[in-house]
Amino acid sequence: MHDTISATLKDEDLLVCQTASSAMDYQQILEHMLEHDVRFLRLQFTDIIGINKNVEVPASQFVKALDGEIMFDGSSISGFTRIEESDMLLKPDLGTYRIDPWVSVGQGGRGHGRVARLICDVYSPDETPFIGCPRQALKRVTAQASELGYSMNAGPEAEFFLFQRDPSGEATTITHDSAGYFDLAPNDLGLACRREIVIALEALDFEIEASHHEVAPGQHEIDFKYGGALETADRLSTFRFVVRHVARNMGLHATFMPKPVHGINGSGMHVHQSLFEGDDNAFYDEHAGDGGISAVMRSYVAGILKHARGFCAVTNPLVNSYKRLVPGFEAPTDLAWSMQNRSPLIRVPARRGVGTRCEVRMPDPACNPYLAFAAMLAAGLDGVKNRLEPPEPVSTNIYTMSARERGRLKIKSLPEDLGEAVTQLEKDEVIKAALGEHICQEFITAKRQEWHDYISAVHPWEIERYLTQF
Repeated sequence: MHDTISATLKDEDLLVCQTASSAMDYQQILEHMLEHDVRFLRLQFTDIIGINKNVEVPASQFVKALDGEIMFDGSSISGFTRIEESDMLLKPDLGTYRIDPWVSVGQGGRGHGRVARLICDVYSPDETPFIGCPRQALKRVTAQASELGYSMNAGPEAEFFLFQRDPSGEATTITHDSAGYFDLAPNDLGLACRREIVIALEALDFEIEASHHEVAPGQHEIDFKYGGALETADRLSTFRFVVRHVARNMGLHATFMPKPVHGINGSGMHVHQSLFEGDDNAFYDEHAGDGGISAVMRSYVAGILKHARGFCAVTNPLVNSYKRLVPGFEAPTDLAWSMQNRSPLIRVPARRGVGTRCEVRMPDPACNPYLAFAAMLAAGLDGVKNRLEPPEPVSTNIYTMSARERGRLKIKSLPEDLGEAVTQLEKDEVIKAALGEHICQEFITAKRQEWHDYISAVHPWEIERYLTQF
């Protein structure tokens, strides 16, 4: 019999989780796990594609785990290492220590104790950072930003769908509601699930800013507070795990697939981003004549626009991603920027001062957050270092422009499919350098194979369209 998890968190469970949210050192973590009956420790990392992986150890191995001495077979992780050089080490980031906000109960109601987690960097056996570790790739780019005097803040808005399961428990694409943007119950039947997700996230030290139904039936969004690039990538990885976990425990299936249903809006992950110099927002200049937008921000925007076609395969990594990036469903397809206008690739929200930021609207929630943030930051920094100037912002609705109007304004478009996006990545030296040679090569190889598998398959649409016609 499989373990079951209580869908509703109890007050005592929340209290235990929240006490684990403050920063602890090595000894404090060991004492906390002992005090709160932590029986298992999950050492979490991501592969190059962005899938969460973990090695779980029992209490007898906690000291070894905190010392970064737990090894795993890297050859079993796609894109990591060959079988003849397979040993990898997991080095935990102690600041990511958290206790799962649910209690595992086995057959007959017997408790298994609590489970804690630590997010890890992957190292080679010689104690050097592994060049194929996505988290390390983001660390390298944030270090480059630091050398220029900047730190990146990021705030993603990851949308997802909640679908019903069939009687056998398999996922379907049948939505459980008919609600629209910001609707309330009874139309919004996902409200209860969203609330459980929010409670679980808050127990994991997330500061939740808003939760609401999105445009499409069954589509939802939960927004959490922005933070540093690495911290936010960690949170996004955790967010996706929690959403899927809670949904399953409530008999639903949560998916971050960008376009699971034809004819309705897909799921995006708009990423708000800014550069800070210490406590000061480098994107804001109260003396600037361009609405408070600094020269640094203009150059950052120019860098994003310059490299968007090159990093599109990273921020929009699936064949399915490009079925969202089509005209008519509020997804950006054109390389332009604006003040508040939501049709271009980049929007500058109205807030100024510490909240000055740009919103990059193309990414989707299936991306590897570490690689996506690394690629966008590298693109923006290239603009800053070379003092690039963006084109004039576009104030009119690009969705309604003709091809001639877009041509007159020299507005280029994003790649139309994954194959074209990978080709553009191969040409972009700045983005390739940000990912690193190993990650870039393995990522491109995997995505080329994915594209080949797709274009060589015969799809139901083709049978319906052509079988009796030709």
